[in-house]
Amino acid sequence: MVLDPIETLCELIAIASVNPMGRQVSGSPYGEGRLTDALESLLGRIGLQTARQPVEPGRENLVGLLEGRVPAREGGPLLLLDAHQDTVPVEGMTIEPFRPERREGRVYGRGACDTKGGMAAMLAAVARLAHQRPPDMPSILLACTVNEEYGFTGAVKLAELFGPGAGGIVPRRPDAALVAEPTALDVVVAHKGMVRWRCHTRGHAAHSAHPEAGENAIYRMARVLAGLEPYAGELAGGASHPLCGPATLSVGTIHGGVSVNTVPDRCTIEIDRRLPPGEDAAEARRAAIDYLQAAVGADFPVEHDPPYLHGPALSDTENGPPAERLMAVVREVAGPCRRLGVPYGTHAAVYAAAGVPSVVFGPGFIEQAHTRDEWVPADQVRTAAEVIYRFCRAA
Repeated sequence: MVLDPIETLCELIAIASVNPMGRQVSGSPYGEGRLTDALESLLGRIGLQTARQPVEPGRENLVGLLEGRVPAREGGPLLLLDAHQDTVPVEGMTIEPFRPERREGRVYGRGACDTKGGMAAMLAAVARLAHQRPPDMPSILLACTVNEEYGFTGAVKLAELFGPGAGGIVPRRPDAALVAEPTALDVVVAHKGMVRWRCHTRGHAAHSAHPEAGENAIYRMARVLAGLEPYAGELAGGASHPLCGPATLSVGTIHGGVSVNTVPDRCTIEIDRRLPPGEDAAEARRAAIDYLQAAVGADFPVEHDPPYLHGPALSDTENGPPAERLMAVVREVAGPCRRLGVPYGTHAAVYAAAGVPSVVFGPGFIEQAHTRDEWVPADQVRTAAEVIYRFCRAA
């Protein structure tokens, strides 16, 4: 069976798979279920063994296995290809999110860049391998994982199958992993991790006609923010990782109050702390809390919830051989490419933590991910499919 990567990409975009991002929502377009069903049917037609792995209610990883010349259970090489099924929400988009459009050499739609373009390239490459069965082909484990955009739980669940005696469709721990993300056909060998948590100030509610009778939690949070801003500046101007840059801190949301005529008794912010490779998440969080306490003083308590999300960093110290081989293939197919570190997180760090040397590669520009008119260059999708095919053919 031969797949055209652009036709396949358009079919993937047309199937909504929006991540609910922690909200209590159900049904179209939320969740990956419809896409999982379609992918399972497609992988079956290609000729892969398939299995579903429950991750959360109604959300399942789909894993397909294409046996190589020497099966992985008998000592043959095993390569993991990973592409996540979910996309971010569609609010504010200026194009039809699930009606793929091709124009001016681009494919538009939600997920086109992040990361259904990469998934389409992987599917086309695996279909070609299944059809041709090259003599030196390794076994290929194709994982279509869930919930990348809000916690990496699909990748974490899949990595549980790499341990001894896990069994099932995953014969053993893979020898290397290639994770699809928009890298503009460069090879990402390192990226930052992250830790996120919520911070609260509390006050005392009162009628806004007598604000002096209350304690305004928003005013208190303003002092917290005034303390965090210079700290973020210090981090950005501090020590820098040679590939990934410095640590960063950002406040992304703020919520407080129930009505304009009530003095608010609670205010909450969410903090995103990015971690260069080698930095400990718990220590980084503790340092931010200590700095803030010193800045605010003892006038009122500042509460910090435990982290609700932690993504590990990817280091370039363990993935040299697959990275060099992938770069050689990219140069052969497309010309010069770069070996990069990036500030965002991926599944590669999860697999690397499980002992699998992992690299990140795919079509599209990260600047186009999550945008209101998301698109991916069609020629990059086709090129990525060729690169992945050659990379897998004799891994």
